[in-house]
Amino acid sequence: MAARQEAQSALFYEFAIESHAPSDHMLRAVDRLVDLAGIRQHLGAFYSSTGRPSVEPELMIWMLIVG
Repeated sequence: MAARQEAQSALFYEFAIESHAPSDHMLRAVDRLVDLAGIRQHLGAFYSSTGRPSVEPELMIWMLIVG
């Protein structure tokens, strides 16, 4: 039985924000103004060290802002 060859792009989903959001889009301005770097330290006590890792708190807050 011969090995089956698949194109790399067929196996993975690729998404580049640069090709979807214009450079003057409102979310780019919000991203420059909102700094979520310290969120993980403030919320660290609420995340378990066992089990499957949770969604990053920065991502969750960013989704709330965007939504």
